[in-house]
Amino acid sequence: MQDVTDLAFWKLIAGYGGPDVYFTEYFRVTTGYRPRREILRSIIENPTGRPAVAQIIGNDPEWMVRTARSLELHPVAAIDLNLGCPAPVVYRKCAGGGLLRDPGRVDALLGALREGIAGRFTVKTRLGFSNPQEFDRLLGIFSRHRLDMLTVHARTVTEKYGPRVHHDRVADAVRALPFPVVANGDVSSSDDAVRVLGATGARGLMIGRGAIRNPWIFRQIRDRLAGRQPDLPSGRDVLAYIGALYELGGTNGAPERARVQRMKKFTGFIGEGISQDFLHAIRRVSTGREFFDTCRQALDHDRPMPLAPVSGQG
Repeated sequence: MQDVTDLAFWKLIAGYGGPDVYFTEYFRVTTGYRPRREILRSIIENPTGRPAVAQIIGNDPEWMVRTARSLELHPVAAIDLNLGCPAPVVYRKCAGGGLLRDPGRVDALLGALREGIAGRFTVKTRLGFSNPQEFDRLLGIFSRHRLDMLTVHARTVTEKYGPRVHHDRVADAVRALPFPVVANGDVSSSDDAVRVLGATGARGLMIGRGAIRNPWIFRQIRDRLAGRQPDLPSGRDVLAYIGALYELGGTNGAPERARVQRMKKFTGFIGEGISQDFLHAIRRVSTGREFFDTCRQALDHDRPMPLAPVSGQG
């Protein structure tokens, strides 16, 4: 996730169990683009011991291929094309989820990248731009290219991160495509993982916001799939995690106010698993002392924390 799951976050989350594969923040490819050094560091200095996939986003076939080839000079497990980003600043420029409005352009870009990438080539997509039925045409396009994996976020671009999740469409992809399909969206607990895998038949799961909220989720899912009862963190465990995130923001000498503002990116996700009152309070703090006083009031206890979204969204 852009400006969140960077190298420092990778290192931190690996200590909680971590995923099997890590995806970089996206390289935003435009004409004349050279890969951003701070994102490239996640690949070059990968501290996790697990494979790293380089994620690219853009719409210029020539420069997308050039960038992919330059990234393949580094230790990447695959090149991943983002067709799912729902941010207006991205899709209005016909990148990310915006490309789904032009299936012909998607087809041409997939063809260029598949021909130009020597190693593994994967794609992450949404179901369409505004209607899940758009996925039928996209499935035909994806099936024509030798993808190594397709990750399907089971919402449209316009649905963003809303409560409606169309896992039946992921199951359609599993049945229709000759390569592995991974499910994404609405996985916030080990129970969700079992439910989504059972409903879709997907080969695996991609987890973004759920992992920021609950870095224990990968270990919990592994335990659940192995027939073990997953452990839940206590309030103080979550408080310690927030403290570790805060320390990450101090490595570049950022002033206190900037560190607090950056932390709100994380606590916006984490707070969904705590309470609406916590979310309301944390948005209004401006100093480190106020920030941690608010966190301690909510989390200085030993009760188990499921960290599932209080709104029911994932």
